[in-house]
Amino acid sequence: MMYIMLTILVITIALFVWGKYSPDVIALVSMISLFLCGVLTLKETLSGFSNATVIMIAALFIIGEGLSQTGWTALAGKKLIELAGKSVPKLLVIITLGSGVLSGFVSNTGTVATLLPATISSAWSIGTMPSKILIPVAFGSNTGGLLTLTGTPPNIIANNALIDAGFDGFSFFEFGLIGLPLLIIAIVYFRYIGFKLLPKNKTNNKPINIDSTLHEWIEAYQIENDYYQLRIRSNSQLINTQISKWDIEHNYNVNIIRLKRRHPNRLKGNLPFIEMPENETELRYHDILTIKGHTEDINKLMIDFKLGLLPKESAEKELRSNLINQEVGMAEVIVTQKSFLIGREIKLHDYFKRYGIQLLATSRHQKPYLEDNLRVNPGDSFIIRGSWEDIENLNTQHKHVVIVGSPEEMQKDVDELTPKSYIALGALLLMIGMLVFKIVPGAIAALIAAGIVLFAGCVPFTKAYKSISFTSVVMIAAMIPMGVAIQKTGAAELISNSLINFLGKDNPTLLLAGIFILTTTFSQFINNSATAVLMAPIVLLAASSVGISPEPLLITVAISASTAFLTPIGTTTNAMVMSSGNYKFVDYLKVGFPLLMIFIITTIILVPIIWPF
Repeated sequence: MMYIMLTILVITIALFVWGKYSPDVIALVSMISLFLCGVLTLKETLSGFSNATVIMIAALFIIGEGLSQTGWTALAGKKLIELAGKSVPKLLVIITLGSGVLSGFVSNTGTVATLLPATISSAWSIGTMPSKILIPVAFGSNTGGLLTLTGTPPNIIANNALIDAGFDGFSFFEFGLIGLPLLIIAIVYFRYIGFKLLPKNKTNNKPINIDSTLHEWIEAYQIENDYYQLRIRSNSQLINTQISKWDIEHNYNVNIIRLKRRHPNRLKGNLPFIEMPENETELRYHDILTIKGHTEDINKLMIDFKLGLLPKESAEKELRSNLINQEVGMAEVIVTQKSFLIGREIKLHDYFKRYGIQLLATSRHQKPYLEDNLRVNPGDSFIIRGSWEDIENLNTQHKHVVIVGSPEEMQKDVDELTPKSYIALGALLLMIGMLVFKIVPGAIAALIAAGIVLFAGCVPFTKAYKSISFTSVVMIAAMIPMGVAIQKTGAAELISNSLINFLGKDNPTLLLAGIFILTTTFSQFINNSATAVLMAPIVLLAASSVGISPEPLLITVAISASTAFLTPIGTTTNAMVMSSGNYKFVDYLKVGFPLLMIFIITTIILVPIIWPF
């Protein structure tokens, strides 16, 4: 059985390294092969899918998405870039530190996805190439995952392996005892050594910034020209009536875009803004309406309903600062060549309203089109506004128009904080508190926090499953049975004895160094979670055979599994920055090898001091 299991293991690793197939598919095939070959029982084969590690990691994806959806990650990214200013060395320090700290609480992938656009934009703005900055973002996020228990899956895997072996688990911030020194080393390395080794590769990837994009739309489509802000005066007949009573939009040929309450009362449900006023919306004294329409129609509306006109400058400021937020967004829509709309004469405002969308502006031949009635031509483009969900639905369900860019990614670039933002942050802090004080098991703490994020609406239920990286979750769940097989067949004992015999039973420091080298070698080519799953049972047996504590060895597994600095395929974060920085394989090797050597030396020195053998 051992040789069958080892054959399956070798083939699995070879397929991981080859990279032709998805890691989760490889892991599933490996898991099924272990069952079909009689190595594992059915219960053992499926044990990974009920494992606390897998459940906790899935919940953490939802929590991270909650922070992203509610503006925290975008705000953190922009603040980091602002702190760096125009200095390349300072930007290196700030971005490595920022990606490290952020990845301690958000997934490494989420951290890099958040910081990538802002980092590229900053690199261009200060006159350097993104390739001088992006590898530090990836390596910083990998290192920063070592700051907390939930920072990266290998930490959780090592912790649960320790608990399953009958020991007390690591505390939430215990990993930071080694993670913080390593992060500081990474920062100093990139500031003084790595910067000189990073290539200056030419790229053409100047990113689209949400603020600059909004301003471009406003100018190109002349969105400001037909927008006015009207105040409901004390003698207006609109007060305490619903919009439907007056049918303002059709009777006056105007569009009500937004309503601002001058005297909101949150206790009565009156919020400061109503982003998409509906027919049932009740109007109140001193409300300010943002309205799109021609000047003559606006004048008639003002006279008939005794409305006051706010200065034009105020309307422009309102447009620039409030058209996009956590609730509503904007997008540019282009009519395709095969659209059934072509040749039809439609009232655009009514057409988009069917989908819960507001029409803000129309363009033809790159010039503003000011009439609402339009005979549609191929290439006509529109600026629309609506809830992010309605814009995405239009994008996925409507086959006759193309939405430029990604509304979902654009939403994540909104850095405005709302009450939901603080709920998402509170859920994270609650989870940390439960983990620090060991009130409930880690998986339960993560599930409670994820539940709060979901039921508070920080992440819509429709996006909850999309936010989970099932490739990672399924791969970890399917690789756990391999760890069981390694123990069951005696392969773990064989490998651990080979390590001990080769490195010496009387020198645990040398054993620790060997474990680091073996683990980091695996991690350069296969997923760090899979590496940790494979190494954990081997390390536990090695510690038992030598008669030392498994804690320093498992900590070393977690560290070395996160040191995939030599290849672009070692971690998702490395791969994410590869095309953006136009990196080659050798770039990772040249920049990462010195840092890896420093990490090995630091780990060998510090880990036995912090966690004695």
